[in-house]
Amino acid sequence: MSEQTIDFEQSLNRLETLVSKMESGSLPLEEMIKHFEEGSSLVTLCSKKLNEVEQKIEKLVKKEGKLTEEPFEAKV
Repeated sequence: MSEQTIDFEQSLNRLETLVSKMESGSLPLEEMIKHFEEGSSLVTLCSKKLNEVEQKIEKLVKKEGKLTEEPFEAKV
């Protein structure tokens, strides 16, 4: 799976599937390792995509009759 061919939602769904299989405890060690490696890659991909989106989101604020852009600040 390359970054260009899979979107965030697909990545997240695949990650959830992998975690569910790993948590079941029914996978042999080699399969568990493969799932872990793929999952780690998907976590990196999802994090990268979330960071890109966060950087694109900007808040428009009207100040002194002008519209200005301010970085989006996530409320945790």
